Amino acid sequence: MSKVKNGNGYLGVTEPISLNGPTEKDLMQTAQVEKYLSDAGLYESQDEAVSREEVLGKLDQTVKAWIKKATRISGYGEQFVHEANAKIFTFGSYRLGVHGPGADIDTLCVGPRHATRNEYFFRWLHEMLAEMPEVSELHPVPDAHVPVLGFKINGVSIDLLYANLAHAVIPEDLDLSQDSILYNVDEQTVRSLNGCRVTDQILKLVPNIPSFRTTLRFIRYWGKRRGVYSNVMGFLGGINWAILVGRICQLYPNASPSMLISRFFRVYSKWKWPNPVMLCHIEEGPLGLPVWDPRRNYRDRGHQMPIITPAYPCMNSSYNVSVSTRYVMIQEFTRAFEICQAIDEGKAEWDALFEPYPFFESYKNYLNVNITARNEDDIRNWKGWVESRLRTLVLKIERYSHEMILAHTYPRDFSDKSRPLHSFYFMGLWRKQTAQSQEAEQFDIRGIVNEFKSNICAYQHWKEGMDIEVSHVKRREIPLFVFPGGVRPRSSRTAQKNRRTVPTCDVSAGQVENVLGTVSYSDAQPVPHKGSYTKQPEPDYSGCVQLPGSTSVLHSILTNKEALNGHANFHAESVEREHPEHYQESTFAPVQNNVCHAVKQHNILPPNSNNGWQSYGSGSSLNSSQRECADSAANNLLSTSPAIPAAPDELDELTYHQVIANQTDASADQRPSLEACSGDNLEQTCSLRPQNSNNLKRKANEELELVVTW
Repeated sequence: MSKVKNGNGYLGVTEPISLNGPTEKDLMQTAQVEKYLSDAGLYESQDEAVSREEVLGKLDQTVKAWIKKATRISGYGEQFVHEANAKIFTFGSYRLGVHGPGADIDTLCVGPRHATRNEYFFRWLHEMLAEMPEVSELHPVPDAHVPVLGFKINGVSIDLLYANLAHAVIPEDLDLSQDSILYNVDEQTVRSLNGCRVTDQILKLVPNIPSFRTTLRFIRYWGKRRGVYSNVMGFLGGINWAILVGRICQLYPNASPSMLISRFFRVYSKWKWPNPVMLCHIEEGPLGLPVWDPRRNYRDRGHQMPIITPAYPCMNSSYNVSVSTRYVMIQEFTRAFEICQAIDEGKAEWDALFEPYPFFESYKNYLNVNITARNEDDIRNWKGWVESRLRTLVLKIERYSHEMILAHTYPRDFSDKSRPLHSFYFMGLWRKQTAQSQEAEQFDIRGIVNEFKSNICAYQHWKEGMDIEVSHVKRREIPLFVFPGGVRPRSSRTAQKNRRTVPTCDVSAGQVENVLGTVSYSDAQPVPHKGSYTKQPEPDYSGCVQLPGSTSVLHSILTNKEALNGHANFHAESVEREHPEHYQESTFAPVQNNVCHAVKQHNILPPNSNNGWQSYGSGSSLNSSQRECADSAANNLLSTSPAIPAAPDELDELTYHQVIANQTDASADQRPSLEACSGDNLEQTCSLRPQNSNNLKRKANEELELVVTW
């Protein structure tokens, strides 16, 4: 496969950071990495590989029979029926060569123009598959961003997409890499085709495919163990991780996998989001299809972690990421980099990276989403729909609390053997740290939850018995079936030691009284040392929340070390020159602050504003001068960046610099009521108590009360 190089002879949008190859120590560590992956059972056996090939062959025969039936039903003659054809392509982890035992096979069915998606693919093909004895767990998700038909053939999981081309007949030698294949097709077909087109392009844009595969296999396993591998839940999926790893391979083309792993975590723990990660330059293309471009598309400006696909039309593959999930992932990148430093110094082993994230020990308050249905098929379809919409609840909580409450969704469901046909999802809630203390804030999210439930129950394929409940549970009330072996961890001290590293400050002990009794707590935590890889205790961002029907009090911890508001930068440090668009002298870096200055007026910000690239549309209250300023800043985002200095510096030698965050706060009487920010259809009541002069003098680490009622 030929490599796609630019005019300067290197892969990617910039020159490599370093051309250094591995040392003897790096080669030894790479051997350790490969052995670890093998011992972890991440490679499939030869028998499994053969079984997958047989399943793909069976699927290919099935779609060819289906397209002939669809052509006959459409009223075409027998000659045309005989020539009718459909093809199966693979993409994702299977095509990249990083799949493991039991992994899904991402597949694409390409059919002619008369075999429409809804009528023929989701109806007639669905019926054919349902009649096959070797097919099980068949569940369609036609309303997803990329419609998919999921099922198993002989126990092998298949995710089947469909591309309805403008061709009358699909040739057997169809080449998906040609842009002309996108003529006269709908958006769902473009997205479905991009799975294959992007996968093939990634393999063309990485300098060393074996090193890329080993590194990607390692990073994927790490992401799953740490609970940040799930595109549908707002984290990152397979294609996102592949692009991120591919970019590191471009920046260090001669590095071994062990080197690439360490540099992966270093670069992305310091990356200046929302600057995009790209494997190649974005091209407009010949068809006029929309591409990711914050200069023109206001919606693109609200994306939290843009990871741009390399095939036309270039899109943001990580549009599901929210403020909450971005924060969780950055903390995980930072933790992993510190551990990699310790591994390099001989103070830690690779196992330390893969300790499971103690989700049910990390927060004091959770939302429990409980769904049920009448039979196995219904619960499977119901789960697919609910999982695709869970992230909207996170977005609603962020938006209507002005991003003062963040939500961390566990990336899979749980089942209780005592309650068949039930599935449980959990969402950890925590109070975001802010730069200025306030006396109290009240958030009533009943309207948010009710709207979410209403949207869920609007499922097009809803059946009698499909139900959903959303309730609040405290950490000590988490059901036993979520813990390994059904055993609750013995001590909260152990849990604190394993929590994600977060900048903290000392907090005095306090007491909270409610109708359930008096709860005493002490949240004094040490400030983590930047040079240490040891996991520090994470503060509980919440105190106690009462069950539905009573007033709930949630104590919060604030810090003046890091403001996580919409305009402050997430990072205390940044890496200069790891990417020419992202060091201080480039045109990329100042853009975020430019937009902040253009739109940072609390009384006019839309409730979903979350970063420098505000998502505002025709209904925005921005005036013309502000919009012109924002547009000008957006135009700088994709402008040509200065070249890297002639002598490429190793990332270890790059200079760190402090980023001064914009933490200017409005006075209390200028701060808008959250109630006014919520939508008309929401029964949300949010209020901010005005601050007196004494409250303004409080230290940032004093306790605040957050009143929450469900």
